[in-house]
Amino acid sequence: MPKFLHTADWQMGRAFTRFETEDGAALVEARFEAIETLAQLAIEHQCDAVLVAGDVFDAQTVSDRTIRRVFNATKGFAGPWVMLPGNHDAALAESVWTRAQRLGAVPENVHLALQPGVVDLEPQGLSILCAPLTQRHTYGDLTEPFSGYESQNGFPRIGLAHGSVQGLLPDEIDSTNPIAPDRAEASRLDYLGLGDWHGTKQINERTWYSGTPEPERFRNNEAGHALIVEVSGPGATPVVTRLPTGRYQWHQWRETLAVQSDLEQLLERLDALPESAVVDLHLEGSITLAGEETLLQTLSVAEARFRSLRCERSGLQLAPTDEDIAALKADGYVGEVIENLRQRQESAQDDAARDALAILAGLLREREQEASQ
Repeated sequence: MPKFLHTADWQMGRAFTRFETEDGAALVEARFEAIETLAQLAIEHQCDAVLVAGDVFDAQTVSDRTIRRVFNATKGFAGPWVMLPGNHDAALAESVWTRAQRLGAVPENVHLALQPGVVDLEPQGLSILCAPLTQRHTYGDLTEPFSGYESQNGFPRIGLAHGSVQGLLPDEIDSTNPIAPDRAEASRLDYLGLGDWHGTKQINERTWYSGTPEPERFRNNEAGHALIVEVSGPGATPVVTRLPTGRYQWHQWRETLAVQSDLEQLLERLDALPESAVVDLHLEGSITLAGEETLLQTLSVAEARFRSLRCERSGLQLAPTDEDIAALKADGYVGEVIENLRQRQESAQDDAARDALAILAGLLREREQEASQ
């Protein structure tokens, strides 16, 4: 029974400039490690081949070093790899693929599907029908010729393409590089392995997006997987198994705080995340001075524990309670300043007043702690 691993959207060479330098470097390295993980999974599951449905590289201009490292990372699996150009690494007349060939970086067991057609893996008993992108955007269905492609007698027909299945993906995905939703049936495919949608998604029993093996954006779309596909023979329904491959988990939260329990629940959720978390947190609403101190302490600990934590708090208004003010033991002029800042923040949502109030409260707390020592 032929068995293969389906993956896509490696986006090698992608830069994570929005992160701190150390975090960005770790996220880049995780993508190379993901390729090594795919090779190991192919061995463990006794796969006959690894099929990569486009966007191996993030751009045509990636460095020679990145090209060499990508192909070096595949060496853990000695069976055939079939790599399809996608919209980020289209098979132009001069491309990242032609550069890789000139560098001598492509191992003998890696098949580059730079032209439309069929790659027959005879020892493995598979016919791979390939629809590479030869330019970044097309407006016709490049998988349509699959219907006229002949395959080896008795070999399962496996389609490999990169694009958008029409009418079945969210509205925000690009409408270019269209693929007919019934392509597998229309072209007598036993399986159609797709790339471009970065999450794992089943279109029908024979058509799947594998998603990227290592998440690279804040989107809840089941990224960080690869698919093991078994096809017993032509016409048989494929058996598809989803395997986790991602090292880092990406979380983007938008939270509104109103009462103490909101803060408590948020801190509990943060505490439950693993060290591999990449967190983007945006807070709005209001918080007491005591709550702000607890929040800042928790964020400080989490920043050191997680791979990355970014928190936007400009929409979070400080709302000191009478107990907060009393605890600061601020009287006379300082007390008047605090009250003025409270009023400015409440009436005009003044960010400067909010920040000044937080700083002043912090200084008063430090003074109180020093006096008690």
